Amino acid sequence: MSQTLFDKLWDAHAVTAETPDAPALLYIDLHLIHEVTSPQAFAELSRRGLSVRQPGRTVATMDHSTPTWAPDLMGQRRYVNEQAWSQIERLEENCARFGIELHGWESPNRGIVHVIGPELGLTRPGMTVVCGDSHTATHGAFGALAFGIGTSEVGHVLATQCLLQRKPKSMRVTVDGSLPAGVAAKDLVLHLIGEIGVDAGTGHVIEFAGQAIGELGMEGRMTVCNMAIEAGARAGMIAPDQTTVEWLRGRRHCPQGAAFERAANEWLTLASDVDAAFDREVRLDAASIAPTITYGTHPGMVVAVDQPVPPADTPARRRALDYMQVTPGRPLLGHKIDVVFIPAPGRDRRSA
Repeated sequence: MSQTLFDKLWDAHAVTAETPDAPALLYIDLHLIHEVTSPQAFAELSRRGLSVRQPGRTVATMDHSTPTWAPDLMGQRRYVNEQAWSQIERLEENCARFGIELHGWESPNRGIVHVIGPELGLTRPGMTVVCGDSHTATHGAFGALAFGIGTSEVGHVLATQCLLQRKPKSMRVTVDGSLPAGVAAKDLVLHLIGEIGVDAGTGHVIEFAGQAIGELGMEGRMTVCNMAIEAGARAGMIAPDQTTVEWLRGRRHCPQGAAFERAANEWLTLASDVDAAFDREVRLDAASIAPTITYGTHPGMVVAVDQPVPPADTPARRRALDYMQVTPGRPLLGHKIDVVFIPAPGRDRRSA
């Protein structure tokens, strides 16, 4: 029977199949943890006298609650509140106690959990990846099945290296042709969400395909899969290709030498069958996508940057426009910008 990429990864990791009375039990290849959703999970393990089933498949980093201010002269860090400080302290204690690798303050690889996973080569095609964060779908850019889980599920994966899940439906979004000059991955995915809505992906895993997707670099693909969640999807995926292979080559946790070539050959077989059936199909013409911006309070409220903001024709849109202080009927191009966030240049973690 023909299968989608999602079907293939699901079946390859199903320890027990789903039944009408019980979810499937999926094996998890990589569990990423951070300080916000792990303390309660570790507390439950301690309460029940359980250990971490596979510490080598669990990787932690300090992320959400870390202050960006430099330490003071005494080496003290200024946290936004006591809760943030406590979360970081608990993560350090729990990782030391349970034998989990932690990218802490002194690690050059500490960073955003969904960035360091790919940069270190922890995320690879064909894997199942989970983390207590909805934007875990980012890792799907590498042909992985990756999704966010709740705190109790974090505890379940720590204890068993498996996860109970009902199988979502499948959706394919095909973007035909090439993106126009000046249009990037974020424009593409915002345009898509504006077309299908913020709940269109609910209960689905979205596979992104088509010429425009294939022409994106890995950072662009990560952006698209990350934003699948904003369309309500459980996960987003893109089949691996030579772009994927070359981006992963030499990464710290990837195979090296001849072993990498063997792995790459296997990765390149991971694709939906030509005649695979999806539960839903969506098609976009890349040429119709312009630089796109949100004007409201959710990512479905989008407009091309040179087009007028839609009228406040619903109570929700009226509230959004009032909150954002934008005027319907006028384009956002030329609107005063209050704050610009420019991220620091990244470092190459290939061999770090």
